[in-house]
Amino acid sequence: MARDGFKMVLLGPPGAGKGTQAAMLTKAYNLLHVSTGDMLRAAIKDGSDVGKEAQNYMNKGELVPDSIVTQAVIERLGKPDASGGVILDGYPRTRAQAESLDESLKNNNNALDVVLYFKTSDETAIQRLSGRRVCTECGKNYHVSNIPPQKEGICDTCQIDLIQRDDDQPETVKNRLVVYKNSTKDLISYYKEKSLLREVDGNLSAEELFSNIGALFNAEGLISDDSKE
Repeated sequence: MARDGFKMVLLGPPGAGKGTQAAMLTKAYNLLHVSTGDMLRAAIKDGSDVGKEAQNYMNKGELVPDSIVTQAVIERLGKPDASGGVILDGYPRTRAQAESLDESLKNNNNALDVVLYFKTSDETAIQRLSGRRVCTECGKNYHVSNIPPQKEGICDTCQIDLIQRDDDQPETVKNRLVVYKNSTKDLISYYKEKSLLREVDGNLSAEELFSNIGALFNAEGLISDDSKE
């Protein structure tokens, strides 16, 4: 089973498969998958001081400062449903955010257990994202080769044409990957320095990658097989 208060961060470029793995890990190990957006929405819904501050910035169309996002993270990690273990997805995104998160966790006598970095080739990321199709009615995602609809180009549920999002066009994906690499170099180095970073192969199939992550967890005593349902 997971350590009490187990906390993991997922890092990786667009198309690395973080969302798929988060869903599989959540189900297998009873972990709570929390994204930055989820945390801010929860804080706002609760009407906490942090939520009110975040809402003020969002109402102005401004980015919520790192310090406030970190406070929202800490508040979310303190909820009862987070006690069995949490997957943080989408935060931190920069070294400054990582330092802020670590300091806040330390002040609460806590710390991250591991940071998984999905090392993924540009070719794989482009293939995955450029092949993605989405239904504008129900929001379901498909992939032209990995998860094709029953009828080509048509949503299984809504029976309407699937579309390719503008940011999934090959050239746009290439630009997204460049931006990601440039913005996260310091973040990845930071977690390497902290001996928290563990690289996994994001080029693998979802099943192979999930198996490798489970083996890594067991080898390092983070989560054992008997924690699965």
